[in-house]
This record gives sequence, structure tokens and C-alpha cells, in this order.
Amino acid sequence: MAATEDVTESRLLLAEYDRIKEEQKTRIGFRDNLLYFTLAASTAVLAITVQSRQVQLLLTVPVICLVLGWTYLVNDEKISAVGCYIRDRLGPRLAELTGAHGVVFGWETYHRDDASRATRKRLQNAMDLFTFVVLPVICMTAFWCSSDVRPLLVIVSLAQALALAVLGRQFLRYAER
Repeated sequence: MAATEDVTESRLLLAEYDRIKEEQKTRIGFRDNLLYFTLAASTAVLAITVQSRQVQLLLTVPVICLVLGWTYLVNDEKISAVGCYIRDRLGPRLAELTGAHGVVFGWETYHRDDASRATRKRLQNAMDLFTFVVLPVICMTAFWCSSDVRPLLVIVSLAQALALAVLGRQFLRYAER
């Protein structure tokens, strides 16, 4: 019975805070590495394409960017969702239980008030779009302009273009939040 007396709602909320901040930290590292991996993989494909002169290899860049871009976007959304949950639910509940005056977990709101935040968010979105959408479109365009265009690969590349348009729209839609 003594063990259950030590468990309070505020301790549970603090434990939850620790766990979700750890998840957020892990997701941030994973998300950032996805960007670097995408650029490295795309550069490798470009180098192999130039060396082998097999222009159809350029169509692997859209596949890389689609898979990793979607994973990047999903992780970025979860990172933001953790911050929102802490600001809107966890912090206020803990403040209520403890009788704290002011904001609990102030960093979750403080860093969002930076005057340059909107500009940084727009620039980051532009970089994300370039990496995950524009770069593969450039590769597809290079393929379309080559002399080694085959009808089946054109159909594949058009499907990739459609998927990239959907991914780009998701990046823009998410940036509006």
C-alpha cells in the first residue's frame, strides 16, 4: 500500500513528460538524419548515373525522396504534436494540480515567440521541398530530356511525378500549421 501512496497524478505527468520529451529528442535526431541520408543517397545515384551513362538510374532518386520524404514529414509532425500536447494538455494539467502560477514547461512556448521563427520555418520548408520534391523532379526532367526515354519508364516517371506532387502538397499543408 505504501508504494501506491507515492504515486501521484503530478508524478505520473512528470514521468510522461520525461518519456515524450525523450521520444521527441529521438525523433528529431532521426528526422535530421533522414535529410542527410536523402542528400547522400541522391548524390550517390547522380554519381553512378554520370559514371555509367545510364540515365534511367535517375528515376531511383524520386523513389528515394518519396520514401524518405514521407518518413521525414511524419516524424516532423510527431515532433510538433509532442510540443503541442505538452503546451496544451500536459503543462496546464500539471499547473492545475500543483497550483503553479504561470506556464509550466515554459520552453515549449518561449522558443515559439522568437521574431525570426516564421522566416526560419519558411526557409526550412523551402529546403525540405527542394530536397524531397524539386531535386527528384530535376532528375525526372533530365531523364525526359535524354535520348534514352522508354515508354514504360515515362509512365513510371509520371506516376512518380504525381506522388511527388502529393508529397509537396503535404509539406505545404503541414507548413501552414
